Amino acid sequence: MNENHKAGFVSIVGNPNVGKSTLMNAWVGERLSIITPKAQTTRHRILGILNAEDYQLVLSDTPGVITPSYEMQSSMMDFVKTALEDADILIYMLEVGETEMKDQRLFEKILRLEIPVLVLINKIDTTDQESLIKSVAHWQVKFPKANIFPISAITGFSVKEVLDHIIELLPVSPPYYPKDQMTDKPERFFVNEAIREQILQHYDKEVPYAVEVVTEEFFESEKIIKIRSLIMVERETQKGIIIGHKGGALKKVGVGARMKLQAFFTKKIHLELYVKVNKDWRSNERQLKRFGYKL
Repeated sequence: MNENHKAGFVSIVGNPNVGKSTLMNAWVGERLSIITPKAQTTRHRILGILNAEDYQLVLSDTPGVITPSYEMQSSMMDFVKTALEDADILIYMLEVGETEMKDQRLFEKILRLEIPVLVLINKIDTTDQESLIKSVAHWQVKFPKANIFPISAITGFSVKEVLDHIIELLPVSPPYYPKDQMTDKPERFFVNEAIREQILQHYDKEVPYAVEVVTEEFFESEKIIKIRSLIMVERETQKGIIIGHKGGALKKVGVGARMKLQAFFTKKIHLELYVKVNKDWRSNERQLKRFGYKL
């Protein structure tokens, strides 16, 4: 092993929908985090691992910072706090035009950190030069010790420059994971996320947020992967909405998820979906532990 090999944990935090998952996927090169226009699409900490001969970058993508209104959201915010504690480098991401952090205590915690902090002002492709200059000046005052980078995660503007800067800041260390590993998550996790992404895209209002997906069977052979997944909702009415008239809505979810999974696993996918009511699971501590929301 190269004695100058660098490795470290980089946590990405910020308000919902500022582009954290888009940035991480741009760096890692695979769609590990689900990306939709709805808030709160990222529920778990996802480790994306970026490997090169002389470094390993372990990226933690966190749920957007929110004020929790039920037990599951409290658990999601616990992941954010842990991401701060075990980071070697912290990225605080916001979008151009934002002027405040949603969580004052988190802001104060970040100011007290003794690790390098990078503030990324994202979505600069949607603004003009004058507004951008104001935004950079505003956040430089708020985070006097941080490096500030205006970026566009979706167009790729400055994405490589930020990555190069992070690699420079990494501590000298052997790798934490095998060099051929891209994430710490099992296959079933990505199946669940692909199905949940389709649900977020196809349904409105509260329904997508009341859904949890559990993959009960995952059988992989040389040419095909057979998957059986259960979609859980909190109420009977939600079950009816998910299934739709003559099963049409559920079929759309299945077709969309199957296409995503075939691209992800580069194999033919056979996907069976079922819907079941699991009353008030988001407020039930035992259920949240089962679904991996409790640390």
